[in-house]
Amino acid sequence: MSDERTDGLVARLAGLSDRIESGTDRREFLRTVASGGYALGMASFLGAEDFLAADDGEVPVVTALVRSDPDDPFSLEERIKYVPAKWYAAVTKAIELNELLASVAFTGYLGSAVVPGSYDSETATVSVGISNEGDSLRDLFRDLAEGISIDAETILEIEDFSESPEPANPRFASAFDVTDGRAPSGVVCETASSMATLSPAIYDPDSARRFFATAEHAYEGVEEPLDEGLMLPVDDAETIDLGTVSVAYPTEDVALIEPDGRFEPTSEIAAPRPVRVRGQLTRFGLADLVARGEELEKVGALTGHTTGRVQGFDAVTCFTDEFCRRGQIRWGGEMDLTDGDSGSVSYYDHPDLPEGEVLVAGFNNARTWWPGQSYVWGVSAYKLTEERGVHF
Repeated sequence: MSDERTDGLVARLAGLSDRIESGTDRREFLRTVASGGYALGMASFLGAEDFLAADDGEVPVVTALVRSDPDDPFSLEERIKYVPAKWYAAVTKAIELNELLASVAFTGYLGSAVVPGSYDSETATVSVGISNEGDSLRDLFRDLAEGISIDAETILEIEDFSESPEPANPRFASAFDVTDGRAPSGVVCETASSMATLSPAIYDPDSARRFFATAEHAYEGVEEPLDEGLMLPVDDAETIDLGTVSVAYPTEDVALIEPDGRFEPTSEIAAPRPVRVRGQLTRFGLADLVARGEELEKVGALTGHTTGRVQGFDAVTCFTDEFCRRGQIRWGGEMDLTDGDSGSVSYYDHPDLPEGEVLVAGFNNARTWWPGQSYVWGVSAYKLTEERGVHF
């Protein structure tokens, strides 16, 4: 399986591998990386001189977009971190290889993800899931992955669902929560056909609008859920109409709900210790968490508050639909999500932020249900921003 696109990218990856060998002049290496388009995650934020101004052996990456004014969701500013140049080059090469695997879409490919190594290791891995039909592709992976580790695993019985977690009582918003006309996230919301979790507010900077949000698949049986309603049960005694679907993103599995005016979306999450969204992580912000073995948190309407380690980013999932979903996060385990938790967000309690403020990593959509793998997946916040222009 060789064509001009594949051969060309293999050559570029091999060239990058050659340049990260020890002894390469740092400034020459950095100029090559920048001019070759490898500065993913930062090229749109930093100029060439800023990129080359790092301390010896380090490069800057944008790890988060954070509100300079906590009360102004449109005051996002970049947060910069310096990382080892060789680690950055390895992760960037893994991102390109992962994109190649997804774009070729060969028979037997079920998904893949980028898994950075620790900063000291200066390595990265691409984790690939294949069906029985893809077993013959292992040699091709090795040919493509010069300098990058490939972890290829055959996934069996993809059609068979495993048992769900024990049934739980939904977490309802309380009458106290909504007395000021603001509905916190992390509680149950309802459509005409199912139950989901209310997401923190999503903002559109072009129109300066704010939306309620939940999983698009909560509108089960509706091909295009525009103008469909979203309701908020309160203390299992009252149901509040929040508004109607204004925009639906089926690929990202996100529905944006225009408020009807009675209640406003909020960035607050009804965690055991209530927190408020202050911004979101970028692609390299997630890579940084994997490199440091950090965990994410979430609050779902059924399973409540859970935590779990980030397992991979820039993931591609081709398990549930005729198309593949890109820009996904893998984190936690399959018991961290169940039916009704979709629409919750995974978030990171960053130590540099004031207490009670967090950064959104992504939007939770589903979990694994096949033997051998265990994680929650959902679209990354950075991917939602890149593709749709909206943010948390």
